[in-house]
Amino acid sequence: MICVRARPLFSSPFSLAISSTKQPPIHLRRIPLSSSSPRRLFSAVAMSSSSPPQNQIVEHIVLFKVKEDTDSSKISSMMNGLNNLVSLPRVLHISAAPLHRVRSSVSAFTHVLHSRYGSKEDLADYAAHPDHVRVVKEFVLPICDDVMAVDWIAHQVPGTLAPPPGSVAKITFLKVKENLSDEAKSEILDLIKGLDEKFPGIGQITVGENFSPARAKGFSIASIAYFKDLAELESVDSQTELVNSQKEKVRDYLDSTIVVEFVVPACLVSGL
Repeated sequence: MICVRARPLFSSPFSLAISSTKQPPIHLRRIPLSSSSPRRLFSAVAMSSSSPPQNQIVEHIVLFKVKEDTDSSKISSMMNGLNNLVSLPRVLHISAAPLHRVRSSVSAFTHVLHSRYGSKEDLADYAAHPDHVRVVKEFVLPICDDVMAVDWIAHQVPGTLAPPPGSVAKITFLKVKENLSDEAKSEILDLIKGLDEKFPGIGQITVGENFSPARAKGFSIASIAYFKDLAELESVDSQTELVNSQKEKVRDYLDSTIVVEFVVPACLVSGL
């Protein structure tokens, strides 16, 4: 599958996302992927100094359920069409890919898109752009049974907007119990914000409350965590006692979770 140097369409509480960006080229050969420090890897590919500084990042994630028996060429056309939207104004990063693993029984999604913007207004401009609308109508809607999307303002600006090829994202969506107090919601958010301190294998993580409820199916808290590679993700997951202790702290606050993972593909420049 071809992933383009792209920007979007449309995150178990602690199974906490793919990547292309509209920014100067990133010279990955200077970064040893075998480095023992995932955080060093992600900080090493930070945005070029010539890129405009960001004081906030809006995360936009879309999950797609592709119809069974859909021709693979149509799926590739959807992925390529979405990834090529990186050329649109306001898009800082976009990446679409098949899901590597779905960790929640309530989810039957097959593909994902992750993109980043500098403001809610920039996301709205992207959503209304004619090229985006065309891709959705021509390549997405005809082959998808279901689509859901969640948007949030990241609690911090990631050190790099474009996680490198081969890195792995874990997305978590949380549906909290009805009438949950603001104090309890803050407890959930604070716990997720601190996960990278408890699990050094997490290269970067953002979390926030969804501000686009219409397509979120009732899920109101979302996070995305990136890992250096699948081995690093599995290493974190293997810390069963610590992982379970974190889940127990907020389990009683939750009605449902969706947890999915995907691998950032190698990206090629491609025209629309």
